[in-house]
Amino acid sequence: MTEEEKISRWNAAQERCFLIPEPGAWSVEATLRYLDKAGVAMQLLSNIPQSLPALKASNDYGASLVGRYPSRFGLLAALPTDDAAAALAEIQRATAELAPDGFAVTCCYNDVYLDHPALDVVWEELNRLEACVFIHPNAYAAPKLGRPAPLVEVAFETCRTVVSMLYTRHFQRFPNVKFIVSHCGGSLPVLASRLELLGAEAWVPNPRGIASDDIKTQLSTLYLDTAATCPSGLGPAIKMTCPSHIVYGTDCGVPCSTDRTMDANKRAILQYDGLSPDEIQAIGTNVLALFPTVAARVSASKV
Repeated sequence: MTEEEKISRWNAAQERCFLIPEPGAWSVEATLRYLDKAGVAMQLLSNIPQSLPALKASNDYGASLVGRYPSRFGLLAALPTDDAAAALAEIQRATAELAPDGFAVTCCYNDVYLDHPALDVVWEELNRLEACVFIHPNAYAAPKLGRPAPLVEVAFETCRTVVSMLYTRHFQRFPNVKFIVSHCGGSLPVLASRLELLGAEAWVPNPRGIASDDIKTQLSTLYLDTAATCPSGLGPAIKMTCPSHIVYGTDCGVPCSTDRTMDANKRAILQYDGLSPDEIQAIGTNVLALFPTVAARVSASKV
């Protein structure tokens, strides 16, 4: 990335009330330094630019990094979910040329949410592939009340998106897709009991007729990462799912995550008193059951 591009992105962030101290860019070297310091064997890369050319270029770059550092990086290929045909084409291209470990989508990509009916063909293909899909809120969302979206809005966008998917029986209709939701599910786990209590009441629009048990069952299938949410987010996340569905995440490499905040989040996980020591340690390896290609590379690196 050129200095001019760095400054342009920095200015755009400032306009969204995202007061990054100085222009910067993601780097392999800085990421590997942090992974080594934090004792993290591998990071799964996910980046979802807003334009199709940039998204495809990002996927290509991610695949090149996996090629150079197969035991340190994995690839979650981004999908342009504002266009079903383009998303299907990128699934096909990525699968044939890039060997991704899974896929990444954003809650609302260019104003199109993940449960839009036009995207059913995309989910049918991902279901056929038995893919693992990472859901992350929109990093480019507009600020709310003078605060940048990554502070709290992303947590509510995640919740809105998953709730909308619940009411279309998304997780029941595509049962072979394994979903990882970022940030311990955002505000969703805190509201899960409210959804189970009220979500099937007659005053709630419910064209597919989901029952309270459907809500609970669908939520329990989700996997949740730990990025930027512990310790307060971990308890509700475990209650909504189970300990084996919690996977370690850091948001490493994005401007809103620093060494200080990532270290503090990790300490909160290690000190969490609602799990056994073995369950806490397993948070770092639960992800291997979801990504057999990642597990194979990690295992090979230890030989």
